[in-house]
Amino acid sequence: MPSSTVQAIRASFFDFRATASSAEEIAGQARYIEDGVLLIEAGRIVRLQPIAPGGDVKAAEVIDLRGKLIMPGFIDTHIHYPQTEITGAPGGELQTWLHHYAFPAEGRYHCAQHAARMSDFFLDQLLRNGTTSALVFGSVHPQSVDALFSAASALNMRLIAGKVMMDRNAPDYLLEDAETSFQQTCELITRWHHHGRLSYALTPRFAPGCSPALLEKVQMLRRRWPDLWLQTHLSETPQEVAWVKSLFPERENYLDVYHHYQLTGRRSVFAHCLHLEEKEWDCLSATHSSIAFCPTSNLFLGSGLFNLQRCWQKRVKMGIGTDIGAGTTFNLLQTLNDAGKVGQLNHYRLSAREAFYHATLGGAHALDLDKWIGNFEAGKEADFVVLDPAVSPLQQLRGANSKDIDEKLFALMTLGDDRNIMQTWVNGQPVWPRTV
Repeated sequence: MPSSTVQAIRASFFDFRATASSAEEIAGQARYIEDGVLLIEAGRIVRLQPIAPGGDVKAAEVIDLRGKLIMPGFIDTHIHYPQTEITGAPGGELQTWLHHYAFPAEGRYHCAQHAARMSDFFLDQLLRNGTTSALVFGSVHPQSVDALFSAASALNMRLIAGKVMMDRNAPDYLLEDAETSFQQTCELITRWHHHGRLSYALTPRFAPGCSPALLEKVQMLRRRWPDLWLQTHLSETPQEVAWVKSLFPERENYLDVYHHYQLTGRRSVFAHCLHLEEKEWDCLSATHSSIAFCPTSNLFLGSGLFNLQRCWQKRVKMGIGTDIGAGTTFNLLQTLNDAGKVGQLNHYRLSAREAFYHATLGGAHALDLDKWIGNFEAGKEADFVVLDPAVSPLQQLRGANSKDIDEKLFALMTLGDDRNIMQTWVNGQPVWPRTV
């Protein structure tokens, strides 16, 4: 349970006061306090304020973390928890990788005990990497989602997840009929949506895995529960785009398959979006849909390079996804490093401020969670990560040679990994390491 005692944490702090509609706006919204205090009560932010020179902190409990940098908890907008155990499996083209590794791994989640073990492992990996919220794919098995939500509920995490819905173009052991998928999803929504800090996401795997009959069922669920989230994949590879056109020749483009069934809109998050047509960009913007940018998995599978400039130009909300297990790390620092390299290849310089915006408040905005998390504004839920920016000799050397906070953040983004995560706090409580 969150403590009712006012806690005070003294450290350096970095966040963003408000969301931005352009990369240029981000710098003006950034807030860096070199010596500040964060006050927390009952799992909520009371306020963040600088320490006056020679000033004292007045609170019942003071945690002194001077020399460390505290940010809002990282937000992963696209990740497959049943693929945790195949992270780092040999890559290849998307469909080959799915059939050789991803689908067999997901087939194991018919076993509730296996799902429970892997849920604990998965959440531990998120927390040890500073990730406090995520939008998560389960498997087609309802027990996979029950196990994940049960484990997240025990930690009081703000998590959104859903059972994969898929009735074609996959191995028989992962296929379901549309009516069964509909009924099982209804039961999961009733059981878990808005249970504590948990929320449910309708999860049609991708258009090639869904018949029109199944997509109609997803549409019915969205109408019945309009405040649900929706997550799926969109235009990850050119081969996938061509496949969708062959399966849905009556639709104008890949996104139009989802739009036809009224699956675009606020709280709809489309992963990858590497090969979009102009009309698809326009539709995402007009419907206030969101994109999950997954640089590490896109590079690993050779799927393509995301156009971050176009995302800003079209004013489409975007967050960062690790996309475990095609992504090869749970760590968003390493994922941001890859995002910067993708930007370079697209002739776009991703600044450290922009990168951390996407991993925190920008990700919260993409998931329609920025009312609750994403920065240190008063009243928000106290999810944050304590970073040690100098855990290696190279980081110590680079830090000593950094002239300002921007260079320090860029070094953290390019040289950082799980070693930099000193503590992770969820809802005002330290949850990693377990001994805090």
